[in-house]
Amino acid sequence: MASATVWRKKIVRTKQPLARRILLSFTLLTGLVAVIYAGAIYAIIHLVEEDLIGEELRHEMATIEEIYHNSDRLPDLVGGSALYAPDLDDQTLPPGLDKVGDGFQEMVDGSGAWFVFKTRINGHPFILVRNQDAFEAREHLLLFAVAAGLALAVLLAFVIGSLMARRVIDPVIRLAGQVRGQHWPATPSPPLADDYGDDELGQLAAAFDQSFARLGAAIERERLFTSDVSHELRTPLMVVATSAELLSRRDLPEPARQQVERIAKAAAEMQSLVDIFLQLARARDGRSAADAGVTLAALAEQLAALWQPEIAARHLVFTLRHDSGVPGLWPPDLLRVVINNLLRNAAHYTEQGEIRLIIGDGGFCVEDSGSGIAEDDADKLFQPFFRGRNARGEGLGLGLSLVWRICEQQGWRITAGNIDGGGSRFTVRLI
Repeated sequence: MASATVWRKKIVRTKQPLARRILLSFTLLTGLVAVIYAGAIYAIIHLVEEDLIGEELRHEMATIEEIYHNSDRLPDLVGGSALYAPDLDDQTLPPGLDKVGDGFQEMVDGSGAWFVFKTRINGHPFILVRNQDAFEAREHLLLFAVAAGLALAVLLAFVIGSLMARRVIDPVIRLAGQVRGQHWPATPSPPLADDYGDDELGQLAAAFDQSFARLGAAIERERLFTSDVSHELRTPLMVVATSAELLSRRDLPEPARQQVERIAKAAAEMQSLVDIFLQLARARDGRSAADAGVTLAALAEQLAALWQPEIAARHLVFTLRHDSGVPGLWPPDLLRVVINNLLRNAAHYTEQGEIRLIIGDGGFCVEDSGSGIAEDDADKLFQPFFRGRNARGEGLGLGLSLVWRICEQQGWRITAGNIDGGGSRFTVRLI
C-alpha cells in the first residue's frame, strides 16, 4: 500500500501542463520528421554517388580493358584518374590499395578521399583511382545545409507550437476561469456552453452546465427541506417553552422544578438551533451580521456558567482561561452553537481530567484530556454522520459537521489535533 501511494505521488509530480505537452509533442514530431528527412537525404546522396561515380569508373575501366586487349599496353589517362597495374609495371601502390577488394568502393584516409574501382583483366589486377576531395567538400556543405535546416525546422516548430498551444489552451483557461467564478446559487450565471462552439470544448462546457444544474437543484432541495422542517418545529417548540414557563411559576417541589428548568433550557437550545438552521438555509453567500453584537469574552463567561455544573457532574474539571482579548462583536447565536458543540463533544469523549475553554490568539480553543483523535479519523472528523472509532453513546455525528458549516459560512477557520500527553484540541480562529 505504501509503495502504491509513493507511485501515485510520483505520477502527480511528473504531470506537465497541457500547453507544455502540446508544445513538446509538436516540437518532437517536427524534429522526428526532420531527422527522417535528413537521414533520407544523406542516404540518397550516397546512393547517387555510388551510382554515378561507380558507373563512370566502370565505363572508364571498360575502355582501359579494350585498349589493353587491342594494343597490349596501358593507356594514358586524363581527367584526374590514376591507373595501377602492379603485375604489369613497376608502380608502387599507395597505402591501402593493396587491400581493396574487387568492385567499386570509397576510401578515406589521412591523405584524402578516393573512389576506387578494381577488376582483373587476363588475370592481372587493375585498380582505377579518382580523387574525390572536391566532391567530399560539396557533400559536407550539403550535409551542413541539411543540419542547419533541421535545427531551423525544430526552432520554427517550437515557435509555432508555442503560438498554437496558446491558441488551443486559451479557451480551456477561459472555461476554467468561468467554472471557478461560478457562485451558484448566490449569483446564478448564464450557461457556459453559449460562449463556445459545437466542438469538444463546447461539449465540456455543456457538461459543466448540466453538473451545475443538478448540483443547484440538490442544494435548493436541501435548503427548502431545512427551511420547511425548521419552520414547522417553531410551533411545537413554542408550546414546550410556554408550558415550561407556566409550570415554573407554580409552587413545585425542588426536583420537579429542576426538571422544568431542564425542559426550558432544552427548548431554548432547540429554538436557537432552529434559528441557526434557518439562517444557514437562507444565507446564500458571505458572512451574516444580522445578530452580531456580543464580544467573545462575554459569551464565553455566559457559557462557562452554564457548562460548569454539567461538567462538574461528570466529575471533570472545567477551566475558562483568557490568554488575550479578541476584539470585535460576533453573532451570538452562531458563536454559541459552535462553542456549545465543541464543549459537548469534549465532555462526551473525556472520562477523567479536565476541559479547558481558552480565549486568545484571534479566537478560542477547546481542550480536553480525553482519548484524542485517531489518525484515521482526522480527515473525516467534520463530515456529516461520521462517528470515530472512539465514539460513545447514540449521537448521530452531526455536531462537528454543524460547527464546520457555521465556520465556513462566517469565514472562520477551525482546526483539530491532539495534545502532547493525551487529549484533543479544537481551535477556531475568528480573525
